[in-house]
Amino acid sequence: MFNKQTLKDFELKGKKVLLRVDFNVPLNSNLQITNDKRIRETLPTINYLIEQGAKIIIVSHLGRPEGKVKAEFSLKPVAERLRELLKKPVILTDDVAGPDTFKYVRAMKEGDVVMMENVRFDPGEEANDPEFAKKLASLADIYCNDAFGTMHRAHASTTKVAEYLPSCAGLLVEKELSVLGGALENPARPFVVIIGGAKVKDKIALISRLIEVADAVLIGGAMAYTFLRAQGHNVGKSIIEKDKITLARLLLEKAKTQNVKIVLPVDHIVTGEFSFSADYVVSTTKKFPRTGMGMDIGPKTIKLFEHYINKAKTVFWNGPLGVSEFQRFATGTNEIAKTLANAKAYTIVGGGDSAKAIEQLNLQNKIDFVSTGGGAALKLLEGVALPGLQAISEKL
Repeated sequence: MFNKQTLKDFELKGKKVLLRVDFNVPLNSNLQITNDKRIRETLPTINYLIEQGAKIIIVSHLGRPEGKVKAEFSLKPVAERLRELLKKPVILTDDVAGPDTFKYVRAMKEGDVVMMENVRFDPGEEANDPEFAKKLASLADIYCNDAFGTMHRAHASTTKVAEYLPSCAGLLVEKELSVLGGALENPARPFVVIIGGAKVKDKIALISRLIEVADAVLIGGAMAYTFLRAQGHNVGKSIIEKDKITLARLLLEKAKTQNVKIVLPVDHIVTGEFSFSADYVVSTTKKFPRTGMGMDIGPKTIKLFEHYINKAKTVFWNGPLGVSEFQRFATGTNEIAKTLANAKAYTIVGGGDSAKAIEQLNLQNKIDFVSTGGGAALKLLEGVALPGLQAISEKL
């Protein structure tokens, strides 16, 4: 599906490899890492490079420092965690492709790991500046992109640097492309897609694309109310996108012509206000209170969605099915997460809030694949060209 070179296409012994990773991990108020999944997922690539005798120069961003050096966005806690995971020294430089970085790179031996400071401390990164990219490239012999979560960004360290070095994909990127590409090209059937979240506009292209390959699309979250309104249902004060009702109707019609089942909620957890402590009632779609607001899918909808999941051979899930940031209205999201964890199907979770729900319930080891790149995963599934992928593919 993707024309690219991989690490295994290169002789790596003694070579300096500029490795772009996505270590944009969440930190608490004490600047401690609260979830190290993105670091752990890149370990196979780093360990492979170490085993092959490469000299590894790690590049990553963290947060949005807007081209300025800000202590709260330092990669120091990331370097400390990587040292623990690798059980070997990891040098964090004081600058971004500056004198300190070059000093440590010149002294590197085979198997050494150097990490430069947050690449977004330099304004040239997000500006995709060719001069900054050349400076990065001058550090190494080979460029490897293993930052799937940033592949939809056209930044200096994700795209431009590939113009100046032999380039390839890392093992994590290979895995992401294989699983997500396989879901589009040749899924085991029935293929069931679960889409949640707040806004139809954010997932128009995704729903349209998946209608072309799925057998059933289950829609929850706030976006379900725009689809229900498109069908002529009263949805009370629930959040809808009035300007997307016609589009929702067109997607429903497209699914019908493709013989794809669109499954919408049949009951709802309904409140009188948007509040984490609001009292609620369970209401069917046909008897939705005119002054009510949908906050979660109801028990009958959970059972309905479970029915489709349990018959599936492949399931892809992206987006919460209710206002899951309020624990009281996270039942639908959590129950579907548990159903996926126990499903016989091959299960894929597309990052973001869905992955968060899986991890909060400690179910990540029961899901076949949890993508590390929410935005990148969705763009890939929409059929949008990823700049980072194009950059390492175009030379072939």
